[in-house]
Amino acid sequence: MSMAYLAQPEQQQKLEWLDGGVFAVLLDSAATDGQLTVGRFTVAKGEAPPYHLHTREDEVFLLLKGSALVWSDDQEMELSEGGIVYLPKNVPHGYRITSDTADLLMICTPAGIEGMFRHAGRDLATPRPEGFQLSPQRMAEAADMYGQVIVGPPR
Repeated sequence: MSMAYLAQPEQQQKLEWLDGGVFAVLLDSAATDGQLTVGRFTVAKGEAPPYHLHTREDEVFLLLKGSALVWSDDQEMELSEGGIVYLPKNVPHGYRITSDTADLLMICTPAGIEGMFRHAGRDLATPRPEGFQLSPQRMAEAADMYGQVIVGPPR
């Protein structure tokens, strides 16, 4: 049985992510008994993950602040502040931030995708290792380990 879980902002793990962005792990497998992952991205204009799909989880993201272009299969859509997107597993998708900054809330179910972010990213509570970078190779390795398939480069 799952227990209630609370983590104040200073208790949430923050990871270095793409293009100098930050991914905060708000809820993970341990906190939700494997039911869902909730994360929050704080990113800048141009941030875009590789075009990819999830084989294990469905994804929802809510654009709390900013604007973005979103691709799902061959559809291109504009997402404005307050917009929400549902991306079922096995559907290729990606996005690109078009505003100066953006704040996105990501929810995935079931949980587990946080492992990919932890493997590819870097915990900001630790010293930055010399030469650390979020390389395409590191991203591909993490994606493969956690059921993500990189379909192509960022759009």
